[in-house]
Amino acid sequence: MTFWILIFFIAAVVSGFLGFVLLRGRSQGEPAAAYDLRVYREQLACVDRDLARGVIGDEDAERVRTEISRRILAADAQMQGEHSGTGPSRAVTVITLVSVGAFLIAGAMLMYRQMGAVGFPDMPLAERIALATEFHANRPSQTAAEAAAPPAQPSALTEEYQTLLTQLRDAVGQRRDDLQGHILLAQHETNVGNFKAGYEAQTRVIELSGDAASAQNYADLAEMMILAAGGYVSPEAEQALAQALERNPDLGPARYYMGQMLAQTGRPDLAYRLWVDIVRTSPADAPWVQAIRAQLDELAFRAGVFNAPNLSPSAPGPTQADVEAAAEMTPEERQEMIRGMVNNLSDRLATEGGSPQDWARLIAALGVLGEAGRAIAIRDEAETVFADDPEALRLIEEAALRAGIAK
Repeated sequence: MTFWILIFFIAAVVSGFLGFVLLRGRSQGEPAAAYDLRVYREQLACVDRDLARGVIGDEDAERVRTEISRRILAADAQMQGEHSGTGPSRAVTVITLVSVGAFLIAGAMLMYRQMGAVGFPDMPLAERIALATEFHANRPSQTAAEAAAPPAQPSALTEEYQTLLTQLRDAVGQRRDDLQGHILLAQHETNVGNFKAGYEAQTRVIELSGDAASAQNYADLAEMMILAAGGYVSPEAEQALAQALERNPDLGPARYYMGQMLAQTGRPDLAYRLWVDIVRTSPADAPWVQAIRAQLDELAFRAGVFNAPNLSPSAPGPTQADVEAAAEMTPEERQEMIRGMVNNLSDRLATEGGSPQDWARLIAALGVLGEAGRAIAIRDEAETVFADDPEALRLIEEAALRAGIAK
């Protein structure tokens, strides 16, 4: 109630100032023509006095009186015109003032009802943090999120690919301990949009890998679970992310999804700081960096950051208009945009070369897009380029494994 009283009071004060200006404008003081009339009347009196003293003759006096009278008539007509053009009557002005005041007050209340939080109590920062912590601890599970998420649209598969996928499912179903089979199944189920089947296969990959399960294994599991839940980071997905970051604290995709989880659970301030750090420390053309840029402005607003640093990419990349458009794309359009980024990366590596991480990123991305033939060609070329670098070959091999084209 106090807030509504305050809004009413402010609107009333504004209306009062407006009314003061409107009413004050009606009394502009004495018009210039009134001063002229006084001067002309004084001149007539002077003519009479001069005539009485014999200073001027009768003919001159009559001629001067005629001229002064003409000027008096003209000044009187001017003054009458000024009075008739001073604006609307006082009644019209008061009615206008009342209407404007009512519009201001009603408009302010309606705007707040539409854009504000009517009836929402004052909430100090400590209380907001406490509510965010409580929501984080009691948010919906993976199963509940999947039930509420819109059903995924199945990808259009060629008959040959569908046959191969069916054979892969049958083979893995018969060999539950086949690690390579489950890796391929998780990859291809995800490629065709069967995210639940994908993360179930990836869970089995981690079980079979045991202590050798890598950070990327857990990050892939979390990503599949998030996709299955329609972009929501469930507690189960968060646990997978935590396992990934425990093994590799600098893993970009895991850090990105952890920031998304913070934003979803009422801590946009922590998410913003995390994402800014990711953008600063990750390659400019990394897919997760592009996803962050598409959402960073909105997240900064939610976090109350109005002096955001300039995080423009140093390497060639999408323009700001491209980033804003990406936020409004459908999944199919976003997939096409990612395909374009992959092609740009491929062209850059072919013409300028790049680091082992860039080659590994391209191989993994091609695997996600289902372009196994291109991924194999890039893998073979990378192995030739980095034949004398064991560490680079290890990265290439891991990327090939994620893409499902390991030798």
